[in-house]
Amino acid sequence: MSFPRPRKTYTEDELYEYAVGALGRRMRSVAELKRLLRPRVEAETEYGQTLIELVIRRLKDQGYLNDAQYASAYSAFRRDNEKFGRMRVITDLKAKGVHGEVIEKAVDSAYEDVNEEKQARNYLRRKRLNKPKDQKQSARIFRQLARAGFGSRTIFSILKKWDVDEETLTALEEESS
Repeated sequence: MSFPRPRKTYTEDELYEYAVGALGRRMRSVAELKRLLRPRVEAETEYGQTLIELVIRRLKDQGYLNDAQYASAYSAFRRDNEKFGRMRVITDLKAKGVHGEVIEKAVDSAYEDVNEEKQARNYLRRKRLNKPKDQKQSARIFRQLARAGFGSRTIFSILKKWDVDEETLTALEEESS
């Protein structure tokens, strides 16, 4: 089954209405919205690029589009609901096209009072992961915590408190470097 191509939108008002609808469904970064608008116009032409920039400027002026607010809300959501570590949030925001300085400020403010070990334990509780019984489970927990954005120091601290043997910790440390 093939999907129909999006209808080409040629006027600024139609493109604006589409962008407002997209922002009404969920918050987006400027880069995400541009990616969403490109198929709606002939983006390779100067006219299409200008049209997209006009719509983006209009949305920014009206306060509908703000990367700093987006990054701040996204960081807080991922910290509180998903229990992710700061590195995962930084990676996700970079993938969404948010500028590095904006990411740094938003993530720093969202994670300034967060104890990383406590956050990692909350993540493990949320994922229903218990104390590992063998080397394979220890490695699984290590990789899962690393994917969730926690630093290796925090992960090793948790594993040591769970009395994981030194041999396993050494093997995991070699794997992570």
